[in-house]
Amino acid sequence: QVQLVESGGGLVQAGGSLRLSCAASGSTISTISTYGMGWFRQAPGKEREFVSAVSRGGTTTYYTDSVKGRFTISRDNAKNTVYLQMNSLKPEDTAVYYCNAEPTYRIAQYMPGRYWGQGTQVTVSS
Repeated sequence: QVQLVESGGGLVQAGGSLRLSCAASGSTISTISTYGMGWFRQAPGKEREFVSAVSRGGTTTYYTDSVKGRFTISRDNAKNTVYLQMNSLKPEDTAVYYCNAEPTYRIAQYMPGRYWGQGTQVTVSS
């Protein structure tokens, strides 16, 4: 199995920044280099939505339109960790952010991976 543990969430004022981390471990994952990785979020009363994904090698990244230019996804395969740098945060970014991993295909908006973290709360005050 694969365990994903997110950290870095918190309360921040609008315009501020946060950096989320997702550490991967488990009996079936020795390295995340073979896994597609991504981030989703779920705001109160809304469905979970795609935020960002990164290719196995980290060279190609994908973002939902609402975060383009503000969020940056990256990965350190040597540390089995994926990051989401969030700048210029807005109140509408408030949500629980989930790390997502998939060994067999690239994570995309309507194609989440099979492994999920427990989530980390991000709250942006106006």
